[in-house]
Amino acid sequence: MSNSEKYNKVFMDVLGVNEAVLNESFTFKAVPQWDSVAHLSLISELEDAFDVMFESEDILHYGSYENGKKILEKMGISME
Repeated sequence: MSNSEKYNKVFMDVLGVNEAVLNESFTFKAVPQWDSVAHLSLISELEDAFDVMFESEDILHYGSYENGKKILEKMGISME
């Protein structure tokens, strides 16, 4: 499974969405089920999936699907 597939799977599993909706407009403000509890679940699942630890600042700024990819890329995780 590619990193991109793993990333999408976490979003689909935690938020219960279809892969087709995962794009640049997928943000916590636009997704009703992306509340504070779901946010922490996303972070936890992503940390497990990619064997990383997010900094507090990254957790606070992880407000969109696209921004999350940039944060992981900053940690050396390629999304290609």
